[in-house]
Amino acid sequence: MKQNVWRLPDGIDEVLPPDAGALEQMRRRVLDLFGVWGYQYVEPPLIEFLDGLLVGSGNDLELQTFRMVDQRSGRMLGIRADMTSQAARIDAASMSGDAPRRLCYAGTVVHANPTGVLESRVPLLAGAELFGAPGVAADAEVISLMVETLRCAGIDEPVVELGHVGIFRCVAAVAEMNTQLEEAVFAALQRKAQPDLEELFAQAPVAPEIVAIVSVLPTLLGDRSILARARREFGGAPDGVLAALDELETLADAVMQRCAGVRLRFDLCELTGYGYHTGVVFAAYSANFGRAVARGGRYDGIGAAFGRGRAATGFDVDLKRLPKSGAVARAELIWAPGIEWVDATQRAALVQAVAELRQAGESVIGALASSAQPDANCDRELVWADNAWRIRPLQRHS
Repeated sequence: MKQNVWRLPDGIDEVLPPDAGALEQMRRRVLDLFGVWGYQYVEPPLIEFLDGLLVGSGNDLELQTFRMVDQRSGRMLGIRADMTSQAARIDAASMSGDAPRRLCYAGTVVHANPTGVLESRVPLLAGAELFGAPGVAADAEVISLMVETLRCAGIDEPVVELGHVGIFRCVAAVAEMNTQLEEAVFAALQRKAQPDLEELFAQAPVAPEIVAIVSVLPTLLGDRSILARARREFGGAPDGVLAALDELETLADAVMQRCAGVRLRFDLCELTGYGYHTGVVFAAYSANFGRAVARGGRYDGIGAAFGRGRAATGFDVDLKRLPKSGAVARAELIWAPGIEWVDATQRAALVQAVAELRQAGESVIGALASSAQPDANCDRELVWADNAWRIRPLQRHS
């Protein structure tokens, strides 16, 4: 047997029928949902100058971005691995006005490395971003839209997890951690590795009250009672830490008012996107998927690099991760004879009948030869009967 040499690179996938059609229909449903919430659709370019793509991004995104040299300018280009900074650039540099602005998008991004086992390196991201609104109400709106997006895709009971990067940012600033220590502590917190934290603080001159706050963060995961426990554990904490807890309390109330039946949990050690997030962060989980199916958070001020820094919050979701339950049923196709092989007096009526069926949403396949057999996916056929083209169940002939 001849070996198939046409292999795709690891992590690069193609989507075939019927999944490709179902994925596109889901993309349309999600964009329609964004539209009725008042979010305007934009199409950022797949390739930009590298420095523009990486504005405000963390180290993870920088490592995920493919790079190349632009042969026209000599500058470095990048293939987008995310679309948040592109939306921020559009708000800051391509559109005018200071009123809150809602933007949305849906398109393929490219990752240099997969984010997990069996994950695609070419996710299809759909996202919504709200600029110019600094309050909790804006975060609650975005989270509510995220929940509705998942419900639109068949995840009726997502679990929304809330966190706040401001807690660790405030502690690191008060403790005056140098860059090396802050990065090491951050990495240990991401792993929820308390022994590593103890070892790091044993070697660094950090105030005991700060050590106590950071060391307890990996254990602060659970329902809303976690916030009350955090207040007890954070005795003598800096004002910024307590303000972050107040913000989470207020946000939780706002989300519960907007999203009936949503389940909330809290993770005060969640620091995803620490390189650019500035406040609350959130993620949504499904019972059938171990990783987050959608993520977002507040990232105020990123647009400053493009000439105008504004409050900003948003989320995105990889549509390829969503369940196939959102797929539509296979269309019932209609087989039509080719115009060239029917009686001349019937041709105009055939053209009109096929056009009307397609306009009504029916799928019609035309024969390409006089002896062509009906397509295997066809269930019905057009036949000439009683001086008109009519639909009947397909009669296959051996």
